Amino acid sequence: MLHLYRRNCRPNTLRAYSGAIQLFLTFLRHTGKVHLEALTRWDLEAFLEHEQDRGLKATSVKSHLGLVKALVRFLVDREVVRAEVLARNITIKLPELLPRAMDPEDVKQLLAVGAKVRNRAMVLLLLRTGMRIGELLNATISDLNLVERKILIYQAEKTQVGRVVYFSDDAREALLAWLAERDPHKQRLFYGRGRDSLGYTAARVMFLKYLIKAGLSQKGHSLHSLRHTFASELLNAGMRLECLQQLLGHAKLEVTRRYARLTDKTREDEYFRAMAIIERGEISGHYRRDRELPAVSQEAQPLGAHG
Repeated sequence: MLHLYRRNCRPNTLRAYSGAIQLFLTFLRHTGKVHLEALTRWDLEAFLEHEQDRGLKATSVKSHLGLVKALVRFLVDREVVRAEVLARNITIKLPELLPRAMDPEDVKQLLAVGAKVRNRAMVLLLLRTGMRIGELLNATISDLNLVERKILIYQAEKTQVGRVVYFSDDAREALLAWLAERDPHKQRLFYGRGRDSLGYTAARVMFLKYLIKAGLSQKGHSLHSLRHTFASELLNAGMRLECLQQLLGHAKLEVTRRYARLTDKTREDEYFRAMAIIERGEISGHYRRDRELPAVSQEAQPLGAHG
């Protein structure tokens, strides 16, 4: 921060820089990274995914990444961090920021791959629950309810349940296989070698190897794509957006809208279903014409929030 102060940066710039750096350092601590000297490109990309998953605006994520990269460049100049961390630029395309859902064929190809028992259970849980990556990595064995096929996700320091997510039959089978061989003395549901928790970067590397084995490494998929796939598949299967919002843990319905994408086939089916009702003359009542349309308040509830 001192080098920015000496450059006479504006107070707002200093506050933005300080806030972004605090977010980054907090993220690194949660992933188990203690020393900045050990920083890698994986950590920057993992931080980018983490910020995307918070549902921030595209411009905010881009701003945070830019400020963090400025810090890394400063550390490279001071020979604290290796130069190869920034050897290839990490960019964000706006406004299409959020990762796209995986195509159904890609999902089938991914699940057909023979993988380690732990890794398969992790991938299937992310795909079938819509959990955030950090939520899965922080889950403990006591959060799991195999009978009711659900996982409790807590807020803050495990003092209050934030929400409940559910998992499918195939995810349950994968979980049972993992539970049969995991160390029963470990608190975390998933853990790494020699530690009680699995780091974000290690999970990300695991998934990349998974993609390579499935022949999908050039498709642009990431662990975060599994959450989008979960949302899009449920939406196209007919789940109401309000219900999906609760499963994903979004505070705003608009974020859920950006997560879940309707397929062309779903839109087509919905159109012809609705048009068939119209053609059969099954719509009753009269359209009321108001003398003056009410102004739309910016504080109004998003569309669909009342249904």
